[in-house]
Amino acid sequence: MTSTTQTACPSCGGPISDADRFCEACGAELTPTAPGTPAIDTDTEPTVELNPAAAAARGAEAAPGPCRSCGGAISADGYCETCGTKATKPRDHFSEQPAPWVAAVCDRGIRHSRNEDAVAIAADQEPGSRALLVVCDGVSSSLDSDVASLAAARAARDVLVAGNAQGMGTESSRNSAVIVRLKAAADAASDAVLENTSPDSPNPASCTFVATVLEGDLLVAGVVGDSRAYWFPDGAEAVGLTVDDSWAAELIATGVPRHEAETGPQAHAITRWLGKDAPDHTPRTTSLKVSGPGWLLVCSDGLWNYCSEATPLAELVRQTASANGGEPLATASALVDWANAQGGMDNITVALARI
Repeated sequence: MTSTTQTACPSCGGPISDADRFCEACGAELTPTAPGTPAIDTDTEPTVELNPAAAAARGAEAAPGPCRSCGGAISADGYCETCGTKATKPRDHFSEQPAPWVAAVCDRGIRHSRNEDAVAIAADQEPGSRALLVVCDGVSSSLDSDVASLAAARAARDVLVAGNAQGMGTESSRNSAVIVRLKAAADAASDAVLENTSPDSPNPASCTFVATVLEGDLLVAGVVGDSRAYWFPDGAEAVGLTVDDSWAAELIATGVPRHEAETGPQAHAITRWLGKDAPDHTPRTTSLKVSGPGWLLVCSDGLWNYCSEATPLAELVRQTASANGGEPLATASALVDWANAQGGMDNITVALARI
């Protein structure tokens, strides 16, 4: 037998032993690792930075709810008192559905010890009227990226909710007004990342950013990094609304086949992000006029890793929606399950609006 010493997690204060690699309460990695570059979203998660604001936020997110297997109470040791199932953290898998036609699911995936993806959405109740979808993907090689990504997504969502941009009443001015609002949301997201970064951190928190604003027949998307937005109109050609800020995207632009670029050794090297050391966080925007029904998808690379191109991804979404009665929350959940079935190598976020 190997003896262990009980101590406290430096992130959330939960009980740990010297044999533990991760905190059972908050998922923080306890084994020291060398800091990496924030521009590479690797599969290795670093030691959590002792930033008080981030630690408090992570601790609040870590509180376990009822057992997902039987609904029983979770004991202090992290297991269900009724069926003995190990509790999952609320951040491991959560969903939002502000209106019946808009929903999102965010999941830890299979490989990662914690969920560094985040999503925040809002919508009016009338289908196809107004929807705001924000997804941020924490860069795994940076510190406190799980806390920063969630703070960023929520801050951006709140800015978008606060203003209903109409411009001067013309189509072009309305589009310009939405773009200004979307850039303000990216500014707020960037500020939130900085607020969850220790001033002297050697590897400051960072995340990607993608947001879409639907205002009636106007759809605007903005991106920093490699999370994506797609528009899948019924009976028409699928559209990728964003272009990644990544090394892979630069290779594709030079003629390298997409599959080769997106599976190479630098496939997840991003060239822009939100964070203290970010070169620029102004989102690149795309606008289009929605002329008929379809699906709006905003997602992290945990989904598109397994189906990158717009046309096959549109078919996957349509087939999944058909199998789930066209209900956005069930469809988003099923897409997350599909990504996990492909390997679940990364955190997975799917946000959908049925227009």
